[in-house]
Amino acid sequence: MDASGHHAIRGWSRALLSASMLCMFVAYAMNAQQSRPTNVAVIKPGESMTNIITRAANVVPSPRQLAWQRREFIGFIHFGVNTFTDREWGDGKESPDIFNPHLLDARQWARVARDAGMKMLIVVAKHHDGFCMWPSKLTKHSVKSSPWRGGGGDVLADLAAACREFGIKMGVYLSPWDRHEPAYGNSPVYNIHFANQLREVLQKYAPIEEVWFDGACGEGPNGKRQEYDWQLYYRTVRELAPNAVIAIMGPDVRWVGTESGVGRLTEWSVLPDITQDVASIAAHSQQNPVDAGFNPHDLTQDDLGSREKIRNAKTLVWYPAETNCSIRPGWFYHPKEDSLVKTPQQLVDTYFSSVGRNGVWLLNLAPDRRGLIHINDVKSLVGMRAILDSMFAVNFLATSKVKGAAAGKGREAKNVIDTEYETYWMPGAGVTAPSIEFTLAGERTFDVLLLQECIMVGQRIEKFRLDAWQDGAWKEITRGTTVGYKRLLRFPAVTAQKVRVVIEGSRTSPTLSAVGLFKSP
Repeated sequence: MDASGHHAIRGWSRALLSASMLCMFVAYAMNAQQSRPTNVAVIKPGESMTNIITRAANVVPSPRQLAWQRREFIGFIHFGVNTFTDREWGDGKESPDIFNPHLLDARQWARVARDAGMKMLIVVAKHHDGFCMWPSKLTKHSVKSSPWRGGGGDVLADLAAACREFGIKMGVYLSPWDRHEPAYGNSPVYNIHFANQLREVLQKYAPIEEVWFDGACGEGPNGKRQEYDWQLYYRTVRELAPNAVIAIMGPDVRWVGTESGVGRLTEWSVLPDITQDVASIAAHSQQNPVDAGFNPHDLTQDDLGSREKIRNAKTLVWYPAETNCSIRPGWFYHPKEDSLVKTPQQLVDTYFSSVGRNGVWLLNLAPDRRGLIHINDVKSLVGMRAILDSMFAVNFLATSKVKGAAAGKGREAKNVIDTEYETYWMPGAGVTAPSIEFTLAGERTFDVLLLQECIMVGQRIEKFRLDAWQDGAWKEITRGTTVGYKRLLRFPAVTAQKVRVVIEGSRTSPTLSAVGLFKSP
């Protein structure tokens, strides 16, 4: 999940409720949720599979989750004492004297990110070594004790100003594991200390749009393993950064399961039993219903949300995937990796396997010891952006004639070729295998398909295919399973004037917000 790939995940906490109490809480939660769409559904005992599937199709993202998903491509900044020790993990014994990025320019970081198409930068505010990238009042182990700018520097303040200037959002990574802090391992004391560090960051550098926790955990100086108070951390974030998603070891966004930038071919955003504490869901049903019953745990299986997986669910929760990787082999800067930066084409491939598979792509950048993103990294990002801009410049369907049965006014087939995500096509009630047909202005050659569901209504499509009319018959070109927020498929170039998208299976009436055909440069 971070530089180490180390994932110390706490176990699953199951609520032990009597049958009568369970029914009471389920009824309460269900009644509370009937008035508005929600990102959690509680399944009644004995509910039929048909009803469970329908309920799953109507779970939707929270406003903060939707805003996060629509960013699509965001960046990580790993920078700290490890940059100067040439390590991936520090031990907390590093002297602040080594931290002196004499040319640090957060404006360059933000400009590079914006020009690459990133909509947010998440900065490592504190890694496992405990060295704080802001002048914390809670420890001397921070930039204020370094020679950088005579101890008057503040990386987070620089970046916050730069993000505002270049029109991108800011997030923070704070490692709960702290190998320098003496209180670590004294669980109650350290938990308050860490929550206060969160409070410092979230208040001083607001607004923060994503808080990124990993599960790395160890023993403190007292020889005891720290027990994190996740609920305290969540409450602190919700109080001070209500629009922020809490990611990875939090209830809003999950880790996709690898650090390769490759998402699943079938990626469901609605998962079963992220929390089984039905009582907590009921008690918090009007605001952040998942938080109180959520315990961080590992979700790395190939199949997380299929019909088989949700068959016996007690709860269904919108819990989407963030797909992370680094532009270099490591997460922090290492001079020996200057020649090992991912190429523009490799980055394009990762865009397709992350954003194009219903995920948000989190790409790590590692500023060097000067405090600048290396020119090799910048060149790759510029090359990637040029390829993507060229590829998606012209949607051949934008001027086509569209035909598809619709549920009624406002749900017409033509909505899939406008530029508004909020408008969508939906067939009539109970139609789960419809098709939508396009007649282009003339023959066009294309090799990329884009599909988007309107996830504000839910994720529903289970499988689809693209056909082209050739030689007097429909010919299958490509096929896929889930769509979600965005699905991108590449295939050998095809020339045709008429195409159709066939939804072969959907949990209930499907939606399509956008359909596109493009040609790779």
